[in-house]
Amino acid sequence: MNFETSYQLILDNVGRFIDLTELEKQKYISLLTEVKVKRKTFLMQAGDIAQYEYFITKGCLKVYTLDEDGAPHISMFAVEDYWTGDMASFMTKEPSRYFIKAKEDSELLGISRANYDLLFQEIPKFERFYRILYQKSLISYIRRSNHGISLTAEERYIEFKRKYPKTVNRITQKDLAGYIGITPEFMSKIISKVNRM
Repeated sequence: MNFETSYQLILDNVGRFIDLTELEKQKYISLLTEVKVKRKTFLMQAGDIAQYEYFITKGCLKVYTLDEDGAPHISMFAVEDYWTGDMASFMTKEPSRYFIKAKEDSELLGISRANYDLLFQEIPKFERFYRILYQKSLISYIRRSNHGISLTAEERYIEFKRKYPKTVNRITQKDLAGYIGITPEFMSKIISKVNRM
């Protein structure tokens, strides 16, 4: 994908919530950094301080933590037209607990903290955009937490397939198990059962 197409994708994403003039669009684009990440490489690792918030224009990344035994706990898969990063680290400048690793060759547009602050000064309506983005992120996090408590592993898998139909075929069964919160072996049994339904 060329970056002109990438810019249109991010402008379409922003345009769902705020209207920008042509001048404002050009200013916004000028504050973004183009990033390419090869498959199986890290965009960010635990201990890093998040320097950017990212918008994915091509590819698939997984965001996860490791428990004390080294087992991954995947919090999200980020694909085209999604935002990713560690908002807490980005805002507080404290080290992140997250790893962000490319599942596919990926292309992103990033905004640095300095440009993020500048954006609010120069185009104040972006405060509305990011407020909506963060509200949606918080709602998604709360729902995911509630599903972890109230739904069975099978129900969580069915919900994932329903909500992310284009993502489910782009990730490994092992990663899906890490997202659902079960072993890969149990994940295999659930997939077989659901596919027979």
